[in-house]
Amino acid sequence: MAGRLEGKIAFISGAGSVGPGWGNGRATAVLFAREGAKVFGTDKNPSAMAETAERIQEAGGEFVQAACDATDSASVAQAIEACRQRFGRIDILVNNVGGSAAGGPVELAEEVWDTQIAVNLKSVFLTCKHVLPIMEAQGGGAIVNVASTSGIRFTGSAQVAYAASKAGVIQLTKVVAVQYASKGIRVNTVVPGQMHTPLVEARLAGQRAGGDVEKLLAQRLARIPMGFAGDGRDTANAVLYLASDDARFVTGTELVVDGGMTVRCG
Repeated sequence: MAGRLEGKIAFISGAGSVGPGWGNGRATAVLFAREGAKVFGTDKNPSAMAETAERIQEAGGEFVQAACDATDSASVAQAIEACRQRFGRIDILVNNVGGSAAGGPVELAEEVWDTQIAVNLKSVFLTCKHVLPIMEAQGGGAIVNVASTSGIRFTGSAQVAYAASKAGVIQLTKVVAVQYASKGIRVNTVVPGQMHTPLVEARLAGQRAGGDVEKLLAQRLARIPMGFAGDGRDTANAVLYLASDDARFVTGTELVVDGGMTVRCG
Protein backbone atom coordinates (compact mmCIF):
# COMPACT_ATOMS: atom_id res chain seq x y z
CA MET A 1 0.00 0.00 0.00
CA ALA A 2 1.43 3.38 -1.03
CA GLY A 3 2.11 5.96 1.63
CA ARG A 4 0.18 9.20 1.86
CA LEU A 5 3.17 11.17 0.51
CA GLU A 6 4.39 8.67 -2.05
CA GLY A 7 6.59 10.38 -4.65
CA LYS A 8 6.47 13.77 -2.90
CA ILE A 9 9.51 15.94 -2.21
CA ALA A 10 9.45 17.60 1.21
CA PHE A 11 11.69 20.42 2.46
CA ILE A 12 11.69 20.53 6.29
CA SER A 13 13.46 23.31 8.18
CA GLY A 14 14.51 22.46 11.72
CA ALA A 15 14.67 18.72 10.99
CA GLY A 16 17.02 18.07 13.89
CA SER A 17 16.44 18.17 17.64
CA VAL A 18 18.24 19.56 20.68
CA GLY A 19 18.40 16.08 22.21
CA PRO A 20 17.42 12.43 21.80
CA GLY A 21 13.76 11.66 21.18
CA TRP A 22 10.86 13.07 19.25
CA GLY A 23 11.19 16.77 18.56
CA ASN A 24 8.65 18.21 16.15
CA GLY A 25 11.05 18.45 13.21
CA ARG A 26 12.61 15.03 13.66
CA ALA A 27 9.24 13.34 14.10
CA THR A 28 7.87 15.05 10.99
CA ALA A 29 10.87 14.13 8.85
CA VAL A 30 10.74 10.47 9.92
CA LEU A 31 6.97 10.20 9.45
CA PHE A 32 7.15 11.83 6.02
CA ALA A 33 9.85 9.35 4.95
CA ARG A 34 7.75 6.45 6.21
CA GLU A 35 4.84 7.79 4.17
CA GLY A 36 6.90 7.74 0.97
CA ALA A 37 8.31 11.26 0.73
CA LYS A 38 11.90 12.07 -0.14
CA VAL A 39 12.97 14.47 2.61
CA PHE A 40 15.43 17.36 2.42
CA GLY A 41 16.09 18.55 5.97
CA THR A 42 17.95 21.56 7.29
CA ASP A 43 19.21 22.66 10.68
CA LYS A 44 21.65 25.32 11.85
CA ASN A 45 23.47 22.53 13.69
CA PRO A 46 23.97 19.59 11.29
CA SER A 47 24.82 17.17 14.12
CA ALA A 48 21.29 17.69 15.45
CA MET A 49 20.03 15.78 12.41
CA ALA A 50 22.14 12.65 13.04
CA GLU A 51 19.36 10.79 14.85
CA THR A 52 16.85 11.97 12.23
CA ALA A 53 19.01 10.52 9.46
CA GLU A 54 19.49 7.26 11.37
CA ARG A 55 15.78 6.76 11.96
CA ILE A 56 14.92 7.52 8.32
CA GLN A 57 17.60 5.11 7.13
CA GLU A 58 16.14 2.42 9.39
CA ALA A 59 12.75 3.07 7.81
CA GLY A 60 14.21 2.67 4.32
CA GLY A 61 13.57 6.30 3.40
CA GLU A 62 15.66 8.90 1.61
CA PHE A 63 17.00 11.86 3.57
CA VAL A 64 19.30 14.61 2.34
CA GLN A 65 20.50 17.17 4.87
CA ALA A 66 22.12 20.58 4.77
CA ALA A 67 23.27 23.16 7.28
CA CYS A 68 21.16 26.30 7.05
CA ASP A 69 20.74 29.52 9.00
CA ALA A 70 16.98 30.00 8.71
CA THR A 71 17.30 33.72 9.46
CA ASP A 72 19.72 34.39 6.57
CA SER A 73 18.19 34.81 3.12
CA ALA A 74 21.26 33.63 1.20
CA SER A 75 21.59 30.53 3.36
CA VAL A 76 17.90 29.68 2.92
CA ALA A 77 18.04 30.28 -0.83
CA GLN A 78 21.10 28.05 -1.13
CA ALA A 79 19.44 25.17 0.76
CA ILE A 80 16.22 25.42 -1.24
CA GLU A 81 18.15 25.48 -4.52
CA ALA A 82 20.14 22.43 -3.40
CA CYS A 83 16.84 20.61 -2.80
CA ARG A 84 15.50 21.65 -6.19
CA GLN A 85 18.71 20.61 -7.91
CA ARG A 86 18.67 17.21 -6.19
CA PHE A 87 15.01 16.33 -6.66
CA GLY A 88 13.74 18.67 -9.38
CA ARG A 89 10.82 20.07 -7.39
CA ILE A 90 9.50 20.88 -3.90
CA ASP A 91 5.98 19.61 -3.20
CA ILE A 92 5.87 20.27 0.54
CA LEU A 93 7.48 22.91 2.75
CA VAL A 94 7.41 22.50 6.52
CA ASN A 95 8.62 25.44 8.62
CA ASN A 96 9.60 24.12 12.02
CA VAL A 97 12.39 26.45 13.18
CA GLY A 98 11.70 28.23 16.45
CA GLY A 99 12.51 28.78 20.10
CA SER A 100 11.29 30.75 23.09
CA ALA A 101 12.76 33.27 25.50
CA ALA A 102 11.20 34.30 28.80
CA GLY A 103 10.27 37.86 29.61
CA GLY A 104 7.85 40.70 29.01
CA PRO A 105 8.73 44.04 27.36
CA VAL A 106 10.59 45.37 30.41
CA GLU A 107 12.60 42.24 31.24
CA LEU A 108 13.40 41.13 27.70
CA ALA A 109 16.56 42.57 26.14
CA GLU A 110 15.98 44.33 22.85
CA GLU A 111 18.48 42.10 21.06
CA VAL A 112 16.64 39.01 22.34
CA TRP A 113 13.39 40.42 20.93
CA ASP A 114 15.08 40.90 17.55
CA THR A 115 16.47 37.37 17.59
CA GLN A 116 13.09 35.88 18.52
CA ILE A 117 11.34 37.67 15.68
CA ALA A 118 14.04 36.53 13.27
CA VAL A 119 14.09 32.89 14.35
CA ASN A 120 10.36 32.38 14.73
CA LEU A 121 8.86 34.66 12.08
CA LYS A 122 11.44 35.88 9.59
CA SER A 123 12.49 32.25 9.03
CA VAL A 124 8.99 31.46 7.74
CA PHE A 125 8.96 34.58 5.57
CA LEU A 126 12.29 33.63 3.98
CA THR A 127 11.45 30.04 3.11
CA CYS A 128 8.12 31.14 1.64
CA LYS A 129 9.90 33.85 -0.36
CA HIS A 130 12.18 31.28 -1.99
CA VAL A 131 9.85 28.27 -2.25
CA LEU A 132 6.65 29.91 -3.50
CA PRO A 133 8.02 30.69 -6.99
CA ILE A 134 9.07 27.05 -7.35
CA MET A 135 5.67 25.77 -6.29
CA GLU A 136 3.87 28.26 -8.53
CA ALA A 137 5.98 27.24 -11.55
CA GLN A 138 5.29 23.54 -10.97
CA GLY A 139 1.54 24.12 -10.52
CA GLY A 140 1.01 23.65 -6.79
CA GLY A 141 2.28 22.59 -3.40
CA ALA A 142 1.55 22.54 0.30
CA ILE A 143 3.13 24.63 3.06
CA VAL A 144 2.71 23.82 6.74
CA ASN A 145 4.00 26.28 9.34
CA VAL A 146 4.48 25.19 12.94
CA ALA A 147 3.34 27.89 15.37
CA SER A 148 2.47 27.51 19.07
CA THR A 149 -0.49 27.86 21.41
CA SER A 150 1.45 30.84 22.80
CA GLY A 151 0.44 32.58 19.58
CA ILE A 152 -3.27 32.31 20.44
CA ARG A 153 -3.40 32.23 24.26
CA PHE A 154 -1.41 33.10 27.37
CA THR A 155 0.06 29.70 28.23
CA GLY A 156 1.53 30.17 31.68
CA SER A 157 4.60 32.39 31.38
CA ALA A 158 5.48 35.80 30.00
CA GLN A 159 7.35 35.25 26.74
CA VAL A 160 6.18 38.25 24.77
CA ALA A 161 8.52 37.94 21.78
CA TYR A 162 7.77 34.26 21.30
CA ALA A 163 4.03 34.81 21.61
CA ALA A 164 4.04 37.76 19.23
CA SER A 165 6.20 36.00 16.64
CA LYS A 166 4.10 32.82 16.71
CA ALA A 167 0.93 34.88 16.35
CA GLY A 168 2.66 36.47 13.38
CA VAL A 169 3.27 33.03 11.85
CA ILE A 170 -0.45 32.27 12.06
CA GLN A 171 -1.45 35.51 10.33
CA LEU A 172 1.32 35.25 7.73
CA THR A 173 -0.07 31.82 6.91
CA LYS A 174 -3.58 33.18 6.37
CA VAL A 175 -2.43 35.97 4.07
CA VAL A 176 -0.23 33.73 1.93
CA ALA A 177 -2.98 31.09 1.79
CA VAL A 178 -5.42 33.53 0.23
CA GLN A 179 -2.84 35.03 -2.10
CA TYR A 180 -1.78 31.66 -3.52
CA ALA A 181 -5.01 29.64 -3.33
CA SER A 182 -5.75 30.11 -7.04
CA LYS A 183 -2.27 28.82 -7.87
CA GLY A 184 -2.85 25.42 -6.28
CA ILE A 185 -0.74 26.15 -3.20
CA ARG A 186 -2.25 25.39 0.20
CA VAL A 187 -0.84 27.05 3.33
CA ASN A 188 -1.82 26.00 6.85
CA THR A 189 -0.57 26.12 10.43
CA VAL A 190 -0.16 23.46 13.09
CA VAL A 191 -0.45 24.91 16.60
CA PRO A 192 1.12 22.56 19.17
CA GLY A 193 0.94 23.20 22.88
CA GLN A 194 2.69 21.84 25.99
CA MET A 195 4.47 19.07 24.09
CA HIS A 196 7.03 16.96 25.92
CA THR A 197 9.83 17.23 23.38
CA PRO A 198 13.61 17.17 24.04
CA LEU A 199 13.40 20.96 24.33
CA VAL A 200 11.80 20.60 27.77
CA GLU A 201 14.90 19.05 29.32
CA ALA A 202 17.42 20.94 27.19
CA ARG A 203 16.15 24.47 27.61
CA LEU A 204 12.69 25.14 29.05
CA ALA A 205 13.28 23.71 32.53
CA GLY A 206 16.17 26.10 33.03
CA GLN A 207 14.10 29.07 31.86
CA ARG A 208 10.99 28.41 33.90
CA ALA A 209 11.53 25.95 36.75
CA GLY A 210 15.09 26.57 37.92
CA GLY A 211 16.25 23.46 36.10
CA ASP A 212 13.68 21.20 37.80
CA VAL A 213 12.34 19.14 34.91
CA GLU A 214 9.75 17.27 36.96
CA LYS A 215 8.38 20.52 38.36
CA LEU A 216 8.01 21.98 34.88
CA LEU A 217 6.36 18.82 33.54
CA ALA A 218 3.88 18.88 36.42
CA GLN A 219 3.07 22.55 35.77
CA ARG A 220 2.47 21.87 32.08
CA LEU A 221 0.46 18.70 32.69
CA ALA A 222 -1.90 20.55 35.05
CA ARG A 223 -3.03 22.71 32.13
CA ILE A 224 -4.00 19.79 29.87
CA PRO A 225 -7.59 18.48 30.19
CA MET A 226 -6.68 15.15 28.57
CA GLY A 227 -4.25 14.48 31.42
CA PHE A 228 -1.16 13.56 29.42
CA ALA A 229 1.45 15.40 27.38
CA GLY A 230 1.81 14.92 23.66
CA ASP A 231 5.16 14.82 21.91
CA GLY A 232 6.63 15.57 18.49
CA ARG A 233 4.83 12.61 16.93
CA ASP A 234 1.48 14.25 17.64
CA THR A 235 2.66 17.41 15.91
CA ALA A 236 3.97 15.33 13.01
CA ASN A 237 0.64 13.56 12.50
CA ALA A 238 -1.10 16.93 12.21
CA VAL A 239 1.53 18.22 9.78
CA LEU A 240 1.15 15.05 7.70
CA TYR A 241 -2.60 15.54 7.35
CA LEU A 242 -2.25 19.17 6.22
CA ALA A 243 0.60 18.32 3.83
CA SER A 244 -1.21 15.36 2.27
CA ASP A 245 -3.91 15.25 -0.38
CA ASP A 246 -6.36 14.32 2.39
CA ALA A 247 -6.42 18.06 3.12
CA ARG A 248 -6.91 19.09 -0.53
CA PHE A 249 -9.77 21.47 0.43
CA VAL A 250 -8.07 22.90 3.52
CA THR A 251 -6.10 26.14 3.42
CA GLY A 252 -5.56 29.19 5.61
CA THR A 253 -6.49 27.42 8.82
CA GLU A 254 -4.96 26.24 12.10
CA LEU A 255 -4.93 22.73 13.53
CA VAL A 256 -4.47 22.97 17.30
CA VAL A 257 -2.74 19.98 18.93
CA ASP A 258 -2.78 20.61 22.69
CA GLY A 259 -4.94 18.08 24.53
CA GLY A 260 -7.65 20.69 24.98
CA MET A 261 -5.50 23.22 26.83
CA THR A 262 -6.45 26.35 24.92
CA VAL A 263 -10.22 25.79 25.19
CA ARG A 264 -10.08 25.27 28.95
CA CYS A 265 -11.24 28.12 31.17
CA GLY A 266 -8.95 28.65 34.13
